[in-house]
Amino acid sequence: MEEIDRIFRRHQTVSKLTVAFIYAICVSIAVNLFWSAGHTYGSGITGFSQVITTFSEKFLPYKLPTSLMVFVLNAPLFYLSYKKIGKKFTFFTAVAVILSSIMLQSISPIIITRDPLICAIFGAIANGFGTGFALKNGLSTGGLDIIGIILRQKTGKSVGTINIYFNVLIVIAAGLLYGWPNALYSAVGIFVNGRVIDMVYTKNQKFQVMIVTSNPQEVIDEIQKTMRRGITVVHGVEGAYRHEEKTILFTVIARYEMDLLKEAMQNSDPYAFVSITDSIKILGNFYQSTIY
Repeated sequence: MEEIDRIFRRHQTVSKLTVAFIYAICVSIAVNLFWSAGHTYGSGITGFSQVITTFSEKFLPYKLPTSLMVFVLNAPLFYLSYKKIGKKFTFFTAVAVILSSIMLQSISPIIITRDPLICAIFGAIANGFGTGFALKNGLSTGGLDIIGIILRQKTGKSVGTINIYFNVLIVIAAGLLYGWPNALYSAVGIFVNGRVIDMVYTKNQKFQVMIVTSNPQEVIDEIQKTMRRGITVVHGVEGAYRHEEKTILFTVIARYEMDLLKEAMQNSDPYAFVSITDSIKILGNFYQSTIY
């Protein structure tokens, strides 16, 4: 049993290191092939690192490379993460950031196009995919992720507002350093980056599920066996076609649980009527597994 445990842990470690490497390549492609060429900026710590690089190039006698600044700006957050979150989380976050810094330095900038809008969008797609892929596989990419987790632990609130303010400052910096058209393109890129992350990292997307069934207990047992979800039961409803007594079940699931729901319904009541709609906002308790 201990041997199996050891093999499983080793497999998890190798898997996360591979994901960290893929993320590092994606962020390097975004910065070196697109954002730098188009004079546009990314979001978060990466975007802020680019701002410092541009500022140093224009106003200081030496240039501070983006690769170095990504590590320097994240370093204080590693200590905070180690103290407030945990060793394992901090280790893999540090690996992702260090690999990103190395790849940013190793991959030589190639000018594919200088069109700022194209550069902003394609850079955002590359970075968004890398970040979403990392989050989907349980890996933090550092930066505001760490602040967000600590804030959720302390206050129960998300880091969304901080993200917005931080990215607004980056857009303003783009305007001051490269002109306001480039600020607009950077804003477009930041928006696309967020959308791509949402498409890849589906954990935060919620859906409300309504199930009309004649076998409520079987459905409840099957759903709760495969997913950690609460269910609200409405007894004594009637179908208009056959006037049979039915039960309505309501629950909320994350997007990644969609296949689990389909399987649960197939196993418990394949003839049930199931309606699935987007949930705009969830208040109250909703179980969500952490990435650390």
